[in-house]
Amino acid sequence: MTHLTEIKVRGYHLDIYQHVNNARYLEFLEEARWGYLEDNGDIEFFRELGLAWVIVNININYREAATMGHTLQISTKFSKIGSKSAMVRQEVRIKGSDRIAADADITFVCLDQKTGKAVPIEGALKERLEQQLHQD
Repeated sequence: MTHLTEIKVRGYHLDIYQHVNNARYLEFLEEARWGYLEDNGDIEFFRELGLAWVIVNININYREAATMGHTLQISTKFSKIGSKSAMVRQEVRIKGSDRIAADADITFVCLDQKTGKAVPIEGALKERLEQQLHQD
């Protein structure tokens, strides 16, 4: 399932060159992932299982500068489910155009909040994630 989040670029998002600072994209992507989790009921699902998403890797490509006044549309969707980790693909588009400001692949593990250790993706957890992988 693809989830969309919109964020308007504000002055405090900009760097000295008057475009969105590269570190801000990481915040935008995180905001979009939280929106995804909230809208799909996954926060409660993970809480009931005593699990948390923990990001272990982010590969981001900066493609085109976004500037003040742009509205960014961030798409978030699962792209891969493994036995120990999963990957989410995100794209940041400048709304009203076909221009991509950035895209990223985010790898996460599911952490048992009691033990602090990553758990295998199996059973109900795997079923839940795989449902989202195949929806669109």
